[in-house]
Amino acid sequence: MFITPAMAAEETAADAASGASGAFPPFDPTYMASQLFWLALTFGILYFIMSRVALPRIGGILEDRSVRIAQDLDEAARLKEETDASIAAYEQELADARNQAHKIGQSAKEEASAEAAAKRQTAENALEAKLVDAETRIAGIKAKALTEVDGIAESTTEAIVKELLGGTVTKADI
Repeated sequence: MFITPAMAAEETAADAASGASGAFPPFDPTYMASQLFWLALTFGILYFIMSRVALPRIGGILEDRSVRIAQDLDEAARLKEETDASIAAYEQELADARNQAHKIGQSAKEEASAEAAAKRQTAENALEAKLVDAETRIAGIKAKALTEVDGIAESTTEAIVKELLGGTVTKADI
């Protein structure tokens, strides 16, 4: 609804006739003392409740949390120390295992090397024996061949002379 200036003037005249003052009620001096009384009373009750009930509970909760946090931090530090000790033990065992594996590998390598050297020596001895045998056979074949060379040379010379000269030749002449 739209209020016209004439309506506002009539309302103001009605308020003046009824005895109402134009001040905002909380700022009206006639009600100020009772408002201050109720303010002080309400503040005092609220302060009493907060100081006796709410603040001790909040303080207890904060203290409990502080103690729990301190315990958790101590527990975390203890667990960290245990973890560090476990990691150090693991690293030591790992290093020991590596050293043991290296020793086993070195031992196996030396064992294999000794075995290979023994097999090589056996093979060399067998080859040496075969070489000596072969040289002996070659020397025998060579000696036999040299003894037969004279006979072959004589027969070849006799055959050549027969063909070329047409006569026979004695062994002394050859």
